[in-house]
Amino acid sequence: MMFRRFLPLFAAFSLVLWAFGISPAAAQLFETKATQAYMIDADTGTVLFSKDADASIQPASLAKLMTMEVTFNAIKSGRLKLDDTFVVSEHAWRTGGAPSGTSTMFAALKSAIRLENLIQGVAVQAANDGCIIIAEGMAGSEANFALQMTERARQIGLTASTFVNATGLPADGQKTTVKDLTNLALRLWRDYPDFYRYFGQKEFTWNKIRQLNRNPLLATDIGGDGLAVGASEENGFGIVGSIAKDGKRVIAAMSGLANDRERAEEARKLLEWGLRSFQKSEIFARDEIVGEAEVFGGEKSGVALKAKGPVDIFLPITNRDRLTARIVYNGPLPAPVEEGQPVGALKVWIGDTLSQETPLYAAESVGVGSLPRRALDAVEELAIGWLR
Repeated sequence: MMFRRFLPLFAAFSLVLWAFGISPAAAQLFETKATQAYMIDADTGTVLFSKDADASIQPASLAKLMTMEVTFNAIKSGRLKLDDTFVVSEHAWRTGGAPSGTSTMFAALKSAIRLENLIQGVAVQAANDGCIIIAEGMAGSEANFALQMTERARQIGLTASTFVNATGLPADGQKTTVKDLTNLALRLWRDYPDFYRYFGQKEFTWNKIRQLNRNPLLATDIGGDGLAVGASEENGFGIVGSIAKDGKRVIAAMSGLANDRERAEEARKLLEWGLRSFQKSEIFARDEIVGEAEVFGGEKSGVALKAKGPVDIFLPITNRDRLTARIVYNGPLPAPVEEGQPVGALKVWIGDTLSQETPLYAAESVGVGSLPRRALDAVEELAIGWLR
C-alpha cells in the first residue's frame, strides 16, 4: 500500500483511538522468566502477550494435547464412542506403563480399558501408556497415529507442529511452538466442551492407584481448569494453562522455565495479569464504516470498508498508549469492486505484538469509471505507483 494512500486511513482511525486515550508506542506490557510465552483471550482470540512465540520447541508431554484433540474429534464425528475398549499391548505397557518409569496410569498388560478411562488417564495423569493404547487402538500403531496427529495439526492451522509419537517422549523431528500450543488449547476448549472438563479433573484412580492432576493451576484459587504440563532437557519446564473468572477466559502456553516451582509461579502471574489488565471495548458497531480503500479505474476514487460485525478490542486498562492500529490492504483496488468483497484487514498492536486482525470488506459496490477517469488513474499510477 502506498504511504500517501495509507495516511488518511490511519489518521481517521487514530481519531477513534485517541478517544480512548491511546497513542503509538512499542513496548512489552509484562515480563516473564519464560523463554517463550503466548497468551490469548479465549472469547475473541485476541493476543494479549507474546514472547518468542514462533520459536521451535520440544513439546514433551504437551504433545498429549494433540493426542486428545485427535481422539475428541473422532468421538465428535461418531468414529469412536467413550464406551469403546482398547487392549493394552506389550509395547504400550513397556514404553509407557509401570516398567517405563514415566508418567503412567498403571494399565495392566493385556487388559481392556474403556476409552473414557484412557482419556482421564491422559488428561489427569499425563499417562504415556494411555496415549499409546489410544494410538494403537485408533491407528494400528503409534507411528501411524503420529502421522495422523501431524495431518490433523495442519488441518486446524498448527503449521509449526510435527509429531513423531503420541506421548511427547523425546524423538527426533518432534516440534511445536507456544503459539501452536495455545491455539490448540483454544480449540480443545471451544470445540469440545463435553470433553474439556477432563483437564480440570483434580484426581483419577486406576488399578487402585490414586494420582493427582499434575497441573499446578488447579490447586490455586484463580479459576484454573486446564490443561497440561511438560518438561524436556532441551526446553526446560513448560505449561499450557487456562483460567476463567467473571465471564472472561485467558489461555497461555509457556516454555523454558527452570523448574516446576518457577513454572507454577510464572504461569499464575501471566494468566492473572491477562485477566485483570484488559477490558473489552467496542470501537466500531455492526455495519459502521471503518475506513476507505482507494479504487483504480472506478466510478468513485474509493470504497468504504466495514467488518462483518462489531469490532471489539481488548484495551490495556493501564498503559493504553501502547496500542496502535492500521488498516492494511493491497491497493489501489481495480474496478469493479463488489459489495462484500474481501479487501484487507484492521490490524491492532499492543506494544510490538500483533494482537488482533479483523478482516475488512467492501461496504458498497463501485463500478468501472468513465474512460477519462480511467485514463487519469492510469497516469497517476504511472507517475507514483513505483513508490508502493
